[in-house]
Amino acid sequence: MAKAPVRALSEPPIPNRERPADPAPYAATRDELLQFYKEMLLIRRFEEKAGQLYGLGFIGGFCHLYIGQEAVAVGLQSALDGDKDSVITGYRDHGHMLAYGIDPKVIMAELTGRAAGISKGKGGSMHMFSTEKRFYGGHGIVGAQVSLGTGLAFKHKYSDDGGVCLAYFGDGAANQGQVYESFNMAELWKLPIIYVIENNQYAMGTSVNRASAEDQLYRRGESFRIPGIQVDGMDVLACRGAAEEALAWVRAGKGPIILEMKTYRYRGHSMSDPAKYRSREEVQAVRDKSDPIEHVKKLLDEQGVTEAELKTLEQEIRKTVNEAADFAESTPEPEHAELYTDVLVERY
Repeated sequence: MAKAPVRALSEPPIPNRERPADPAPYAATRDELLQFYKEMLLIRRFEEKAGQLYGLGFIGGFCHLYIGQEAVAVGLQSALDGDKDSVITGYRDHGHMLAYGIDPKVIMAELTGRAAGISKGKGGSMHMFSTEKRFYGGHGIVGAQVSLGTGLAFKHKYSDDGGVCLAYFGDGAANQGQVYESFNMAELWKLPIIYVIENNQYAMGTSVNRASAEDQLYRRGESFRIPGIQVDGMDVLACRGAAEEALAWVRAGKGPIILEMKTYRYRGHSMSDPAKYRSREEVQAVRDKSDPIEHVKKLLDEQGVTEAELKTLEQEIRKTVNEAADFAESTPEPEHAELYTDVLVERY
């Protein structure tokens, strides 16, 4: 029986497949910059209000805020085709929903467990859905959304609908086993999916370099021949530019791609986390040097947008957030019978 040839150690390694081009920052118009600023500011003010309501007891259970990471969701999701693309994420999901244009009132009502909430008050902070907007959660199990997102991508390919799935997960979830099973299938079947690792530096309370043997997370797909790109997740234009490149790659039928977004959360892992594993000086240094909203504010100043215009925007956003909070506090809780609805779907 003939033996397979053995490659000599001196030979160069078998080359991996082609790689996407290095993304360039998105060249936004003045109006687009204003829209990015408005969307990021809405997320921040909404999350600050959610933190206040949690402290007052209007929100129960877990609550994970997106403050500091706004550029990722806004930059990436602004590049999607809302008619065919899908999004799935973990439990830090309010920002992604707002970036998708979902009404702040129904999100806040869900946070407070009200019947008018987007999941009828039964999902709370971590389990929100909008199939109408192709937003599929909101998942409390760490890393579960990666496998589910791979399934969404399979559906896009099977239906030949031209859609791409954007599947978010964090640096902590990047060490979960199902992530790599999903990578393998996605590359084998050339599924249209962008795996987005929101590396906010701390998996709960453990820094990424203490928890990950390979802390350059964009490389995690190399053994599956999935290319990765590391992106400044504090710069909305860098995020949008990376999204454009990743979408072009996936829509060309080249299979999955990984985007590692280097970002930072200003608050604790959840509202119950005092974040004593890092110093106040560290957080303040990031705020001073890399805040995504302040960065766009400077760009707008260069475009001739006045402080008065931005102040008007701020007032409008605060009004929107306050109205969402008032709505959430005043609308009724679900009827007890609601416990038994949407539990099982039978198909024949």
